[in-house]
This record gives sequence, C-alpha cells and structure tokens, in this order.
Amino acid sequence: MPERIAMAAGLPPISFVAHQMRTGGMGGARDDFEEMIIELANATMPGVRTIAANPGDWGIDAFAGDLGGSITVWQSKYFHPVTAATHQRTIRESFQSVIKQAAEHGHTVKMWILCIPSSMDGPTTNWWDKWKKTQERDHNLVIDLWDATQLTVRLRTPEADHVRRAYYEPFTAAPPDIAEARTVLEVDEDKAASFDSALFVRQMREAGHLELDGAKRQFFNADLVAREIAHKGVPSEVNALVSTDATLHGVWETRFNECCADDNLRKLHSLVWADVRTEHPQLPKQLRLEVAHAWGLVHRLVDNRKAGWVKHWRTVAATHRETDPHSQQPPHEPPTDDEESPWTPTAR
Repeated sequence: MPERIAMAAGLPPISFVAHQMRTGGMGGARDDFEEMIIELANATMPGVRTIAANPGDWGIDAFAGDLGGSITVWQSKYFHPVTAATHQRTIRESFQSVIKQAAEHGHTVKMWILCIPSSMDGPTTNWWDKWKKTQERDHNLVIDLWDATQLTVRLRTPEADHVRRAYYEPFTAAPPDIAEARTVLEVDEDKAASFDSALFVRQMREAGHLELDGAKRQFFNADLVAREIAHKGVPSEVNALVSTDATLHGVWETRFNECCADDNLRKLHSLVWADVRTEHPQLPKQLRLEVAHAWGLVHRLVDNRKAGWVKHWRTVAATHRETDPHSQQPPHEPPTDDEESPWTPTAR
C-alpha cells in the first residue's frame, strides 16, 4: 500500500482561542469575540446595529430590526473551552435582561441568538434543550444557538469570508517592494580597449579565453556599482557589498579547489559562472544587482589579485604587477569620497 502524504487542503482551521491570543486574556477575548459576532451577524443580515452602553446596552450586543417594533438579538458569551453548568445562570440572566428591557422600552424580541465559541457538555445540552422550549413558549419567540460548530459553518460561507480572514487567519505582511534592478550599461569602444591591459583580462587569456567583450562589460558595470557604493558611504550598502564579495569569493574558491583536485581547470570559469547565477537570487536585494553585475564582481576579485582561472594565477598576478604599465595603477578598488569614478557610462 503506498505511503500516504499529509497535505493541507481547504480553508485553514478556525480556532476561537485566537481571541485570547490576540488580546492577551479572557477579558479582552470577550470584547474581541463580541466584535466578531457583530460583524458576522451583519454579514448574515445586513443592517445589524449595536447599542452604546450609555448607561446600559439594554442587554443587546447586536440587533436587527426596529426598536419601535420587533427585533432579532445576538448575545455573545465567550465561554471557552467548554460551556458547562456553571454558565447556565449567566445565560438565563442575559435572556431575562433582554426581555425585561424590551418590555420597558416598547419593543418585542422575535428571535434571540446565543453565540458561544465552544460546545455545551452533556448535562448543559440537556438543560439548554428544555430551557429553550420553555422560554420560546412563554415569550412567543424563537431561540437559536450559534455554538462553535455553527459559528465555524457560518464563518466559512462566502458572505462571511472577510470576517473569517480578519479574525482567524494569520496576518501576512505584504511583500516588501523590490527596487528595480540596476541598468546594465554598454561600454564604449575606447573604454573597452583600455581594459585589454587589465589583470582580469590577462587572467582569462591565460586560461585560453578568446572572446572577452562580455567580460569587459560585466567588469565595467560591477566596478561602477562598487565605486558608487564607496562614494555614497551608506554603511548598510557597504556591508552588503563586502558580504557579496565574500560570498562570490567563496564560490570561486570552492570550484577552484575542486577543479585542481580533478585536474580539470578548463571547466573552472563555466562552473563558477553557473554557481554565480544560482547564488544571484540570494545576494543582498538592496544592491539591486543583475546577474551581469554579479559576474562582474568576480572579475573585480580577479583584477584585485584575489582569484584567477589557472593554477598559477598568483604568478600571473605578480608578473602582471611587475611588467604591465596598466598594472602600475592601483587595482580597481572603490575610490575614496573625494575621488570621482574614471568611468563614463554609455546607456543602452
């Protein structure tokens, strides 16, 4: 027999303990439950109203109808987790108060609905059934019970869906706005040509790469990002860039060691690029990096003599520093606040 897999289905369960959890205790739960009943009653029968306690509420939590004629009354009682014999007196007194106030203020009660967030135990159910029949006969009205079962059924109806979601579904914050990713800029021909003497280009040539225009564009865009962040000096952005550099350096280092062990360095570049693409969604969102920027940051690591594409990359870097006129310039680190970036972007 195939193994069964538990799966969530339908609407989430309704727990009336939510009123206690939200308000921190039974006192707050009573008021919160009453508010829910008022909203649920209004969803069931539009036009439901309440009476402000000034000084009393006439024994009415919510009502529908005309106080100059006949009304339907909803009475909420937060009895939880079970409605037992100790609650019978409270129920009787609430009903008697409504009937008394109706006689004093000139309206009649045609229906009285008791709302409780639990089920009655056996003895209380037996008492309720008998008491209900007696009161209906004596006062010529209808008495109904919205207990936990009835409330759950009503809360799951389409017209009450907004009440259910407001009181019994976990709050889910709206996803944060994700800033638009940075534009990937073109590199003009002169600037691209100036990169021919850069260390990151030499390292790729040492590894046998022939086409390098894409790498130059990636480096150019990543370098712009790094210089902008350094110039602005926003600590959170600076830290995010440092974290990103560390992550990408770790990606390169892991693959470099694996390829050296397997004697397969010719695949190093493509493996690192695939890993960077996979890692890209986890990079700090505030940097707004496209994948091209992330690849360019790896080129910056190479240009700053922290990585390479051949086993002897450190020797290549040291030789480049000694012999190439371009390498006599400082590596492509972010400028200080009083420096300006030498790169002039050309928009696509």
